[in-house]
Amino acid sequence: MLQVKELSFSYDVRPILSDINFTVSKGEHVSIIGESGSGKSTLLKLLYGEFDLDYGCVYWKDTQILGPKFNLVIGYDFIKYVAQEFDLMPYISVEENIGQFLSNFYPEKKQTRISELLEVVELSDFAKTKISLLSGGQKQRVALARALAKEPELILFDEPFSHIDSFKKHRLRRRLFKYLKEKEITCILATHDNEDVLGYSDRILVLDDCKITTSGTPEELYFNPVKPLIAAFFGEFSIIKNEIIYANQLKVVEQSNLKVTVINSYFKGNYYLIEAELDGKTIYFNNKTTIENKSEMFLEVIK
Repeated sequence: MLQVKELSFSYDVRPILSDINFTVSKGEHVSIIGESGSGKSTLLKLLYGEFDLDYGCVYWKDTQILGPKFNLVIGYDFIKYVAQEFDLMPYISVEENIGQFLSNFYPEKKQTRISELLEVVELSDFAKTKISLLSGGQKQRVALARALAKEPELILFDEPFSHIDSFKKHRLRRRLFKYLKEKEITCILATHDNEDVLGYSDRILVLDDCKITTSGTPEELYFNPVKPLIAAFFGEFSIIKNEIIYANQLKVVEQSNLKVTVINSYFKGNYYLIEAELDGKTIYFNNKTTIENKSEMFLEVIK
């Protein structure tokens, strides 16, 4: 459905993206990860048609996605882009913002659609509230609902839950991504948060050094992180004998060739993250209980 071929782009002389190639199928959920400044947001804007490509092309089905040199109005009806800046109308209500682009010829149908989306983003009680009176997280949820109002074929999310508090975030993710799958809406999401990816994404693209360096399912990348950048996305890790080892892959044993000195313990809920020193380097491992600083112990790698 989406084809990206040899895409390259720069704001000035320094390239931001170079030779980007990938495809996305109908209804597929693809996440883009990478360090800040790696080009994730820029790539989404290029897919939306906000900028002109330096080289390459982007197609949705048979339609080429073109930038402002070719389109007076940026964007296409079948694509919606939810940016980190919400671009809402501040002095009209939540329901008016959501229904802004829905036809007024069928008012009952319009109101049903608005009510459905208010329920998805859990804002039914705020339907009549002006946007200017909402919190940042509530505004982000309105922006999500408005993007879904006309059921786009492709939706682009840039850190879609970054302003939403943890009390709402987990349930909202489940409701939103379930809705997208049910409607077979193709989703491309740029994020720093592995909670946005694990359990939801069909595929991950890793942006690094201007290119997509790795791609695969969340399971493939988690169990076989080919570089520290990928492991860091999923959690705390250490490099031991040139091998990437997650904190949950180390356990305390009576004797081994990995002797460490504990530096600190961090409470994480159902476990403690232990910071320790091994041969002059800092490593991390999980333990059920806290461990006294300066304690010496032995570790074993489990897989």
